[in-house]
Amino acid sequence: MTVEGKLEAELRRGVLVLAVLTRLRTRQYGYSLRQALADAGMPVEEGTLYPLLRRLEAQGLLESSWDTDGASPRRYYWLSPEGKRVLETMSETWRRQVRVMDSLLG
Repeated sequence: MTVEGKLEAELRRGVLVLAVLTRLRTRQYGYSLRQALADAGMPVEEGTLYPLLRRLEAQGLLESSWDTDGASPRRYYWLSPEGKRVLETMSETWRRQVRVMDSLLG
């Protein structure tokens, strides 16, 4: 992997939590979340996404439940009240950082 590729991967990892939290404002299961992120231009490997979901749930930012009514059981995730608060805070932090970077790059 090139230096640029490594730096790009590092940058993507840094924003992945925020991207996941934005998509979990509505209830989703893992595959639908992966698709939503990919459709938005941020593809994520299963081996990255599922450990992240478990970590965010352990940190109290997500809630989840199993839906066993369909053909195959699915675990659905959504933001907890704390997750909504953190998303709001992180969104503001992101916007500030974008303004700073726009200024530095411009």
